[in-house]
Amino acid sequence: MADTDLTILYLHGFLSSPLSKKAQQTIAYCEQLGMADRLVVPTLHNGPTDTSKELLSLLEDLPLKQLGVIGSSLGGYYATWLSEEFDLPAVLINPAVRPFDLWEDHLGEHKNYYSDHIHVVTREHIDELRELDRSPIRRPDNFLVLLQKGDEVLDYRDAAEKFAEASCVIHENGDHSYQEYASELPTIIDFLVSRISNFAR
Repeated sequence: MADTDLTILYLHGFLSSPLSKKAQQTIAYCEQLGMADRLVVPTLHNGPTDTSKELLSLLEDLPLKQLGVIGSSLGGYYATWLSEEFDLPAVLINPAVRPFDLWEDHLGEHKNYYSDHIHVVTREHIDELRELDRSPIRRPDNFLVLLQKGDEVLDYRDAAEKFAEASCVIHENGDHSYQEYASELPTIIDFLVSRISNFAR
């Protein structure tokens, strides 16, 4: 696996950071595989439009033909957008599907779980999120979706419905953080590698 040309873009969730447990587990696993220099884990703490611009800028310096995306929660929503826009393989972890329907209850200030950064959610952000929605999915073969029924933040059935034609794995129990994520990393990497190989990216 260490010989793969795969480059990974990992996108964390709302109010999370590259210091999150899953991000750090991904970093550690990629280090074991000898591909730490081909893992990019940006900090996403701006509004949807600014975040999308940051991601587009990042992609300018990444090898699209060898790029796979991992996205957790809101990061899964952004990963879906990138996958559909650029025909990229993506693994989604308990992804947000229609976050613009949920953010009405999140208007105002929120403190990042890992820093003192204050994220302000506005009504404009809700509209910006809606602009990034890609439904229905045009390229279901590009997706591996990992869901846990015990997700206390998002209803797993929303993602199961949207990605019904994709590779979708649903586990009993669990939670929004996705328990035992580290054990899924070999499967995640194998999926991304198989897609960049099969599609000759």
